[in-house]
Amino acid sequence: MTRSITIRRPDDWHLHLRDGAMMEAVLPETARTFGRAIIMPNLVPPVVTGAQAAAYRDRILAALPEGMQFEPLMTLYLTEDTDPEDVAAAYRDGIARAVKLYPAGATTNSASGVRDFDKVRPVLEKMAEIGMPLCMHGEVTAPEVDIFDREAVFIDTVLDPIRRATPGLRVVMEHITTSQAADYVRSNDTDLGATITTHHLFINRNHILVGGIRPHYYCLPVAKREEHRRALVVAATSGDARFFLGTDSAPHPDHLKEHACGCAGCFTATNTMPLLAHIFEAEAALDRLEGFASLHGPAFYGLPPNEDTITLTRGDRPTVFPEKIEGGAGPVTVFDPGVPVHWSA
Repeated sequence: MTRSITIRRPDDWHLHLRDGAMMEAVLPETARTFGRAIIMPNLVPPVVTGAQAAAYRDRILAALPEGMQFEPLMTLYLTEDTDPEDVAAAYRDGIARAVKLYPAGATTNSASGVRDFDKVRPVLEKMAEIGMPLCMHGEVTAPEVDIFDREAVFIDTVLDPIRRATPGLRVVMEHITTSQAADYVRSNDTDLGATITTHHLFINRNHILVGGIRPHYYCLPVAKREEHRRALVVAATSGDARFFLGTDSAPHPDHLKEHACGCAGCFTATNTMPLLAHIFEAEAALDRLEGFASLHGPAFYGLPPNEDTITLTRGDRPTVFPEKIEGGAGPVTVFDPGVPVHWSA
């Protein structure tokens, strides 16, 4: 039995830090382990321009505790009014690494997202020209489409047509949740990648609904059937460089999760790497954990891997993770994998 493994310091290619007191609370939970993270722009108001992204980056760095090393990689929120030249300038100047596409109404703070995809075509063409990645929340929002089918329908009706109409556009399918998404990534070229979250490797839709509603397992895209969870585990542990870690760690105060209309999101920044070691060990794939967490993402984004390392250690007794952290506006529940995990970072 492997007792420890040392890997290059990982990165998180999909992270919510929020702003203000919540950001100050959750940032150390990421920076303790991860060298870099792609920062989501769905604040209120959203981070739309290069100037707004630079200001948000400055606030993140100002909140970083002394002695911690962490680089926020900023994104721009795509709207139907986004200026292609501002996007290109932000990318050229190293302010923004990617643009984030939210279909309007798809998830938290997505009301400013895209309804008419033809209106953002000039931005997408400019991005293809300069090599800037597009990060996509891959769900349709039409009310007639079942919530468990929205990712698969998005691939057929939105993603594939956009990619065919914009050759050379580099796309990240974020937080994939279905076997259809994993198969679509495998069937395409190196201009397409996908992030997989920690929580979607552990939970299926039963975890949310069986024995009572479990609001801290509710996320968007919502967890699917067990067959889809297994497909994600196979993809993550396969060694295929098109799949890499994006936690989608999304903090909400407990009173907004445990609510008549509870917020979507799982907070996994605190314990992601031990949980991943558990999954990879179960699949006899610990030798592939470094690729998934530390190498594949930088390669897709054209960045070098981190030079420093972290060591994961397996103990005889289950690791005890904190149940909650204080988030400023109230406690934030740390994701509970529901099984004993013997790894620590």
